[in-house]
Amino acid sequence: MIKAVLFDLDDTLVDTTKLAEMARRNAIENMIRHGLPVGFDTAYNELLELINEYGSNFNRHFDYLLRRLELPQNPKWVASGVIAYHNTKFAYLRSVRGARKVLLDLKREGYVLAVVTDGDPIKQWEKILRLELDDFFDDVFISDYLGVRKPHPKIFKRALKKLGVRPEEAVMVGDRLYSDIYGAKRVGMKTIWFRYGKYRDKELEYLDYADFAVDSLEEVPKIVRGLNNEEKERSDSEVHAD
Repeated sequence: MIKAVLFDLDDTLVDTTKLAEMARRNAIENMIRHGLPVGFDTAYNELLELINEYGSNFNRHFDYLLRRLELPQNPKWVASGVIAYHNTKFAYLRSVRGARKVLLDLKREGYVLAVVTDGDPIKQWEKILRLELDDFFDDVFISDYLGVRKPHPKIFKRALKKLGVRPEEAVMVGDRLYSDIYGAKRVGMKTIWFRYGKYRDKELEYLDYADFAVDSLEEVPKIVRGLNNEEKERSDSEVHAD
């Protein structure tokens, strides 16, 4: 029987891709408004390259942007980028449509709920707390705190052990076929691929590891109930056969 449902965070419960794009665009626009002497496309494309090279959790994107553009390290430009980025992030942070209802339904039905996510612990917790999702979860597992990233089996095994459930008693829901679905399936969990965000058409070579694919989070509780109904019917048939 399924006892636990584990969720990825970014682009599974939190609408991260749209938010990040909006925040980065607003940051560049504000830097130009305060005197950055380059065009928007030039600065924005350079910022995207920088993020791709250094990762989204690097904390000096705007300083390095000025270096790459061969501009002086003007603190006014950096500050204007930081301010616009964070103001946008705080103003437009949203959960994915249906996320809160799904969590509420599963919680009411007695399932153990958890987050298994990659990323910076403070940034990830900030999203959870700002959206007031923390009360839904029995635990939160974040890669940069644990020292192991998805799809490594250890992060899933540590989560399952802490939650007190076996792999076959848990379902993983995530938007990435590689890190979420492939990773969870390798340890024996059921998997639900949420086709959403920038990875909805990527990593398709791992599609066979998805037990289910959904376009709406609101399909998740129905799938979980179905898995338990199948298990119950199987157990009943075995009893009658004996």
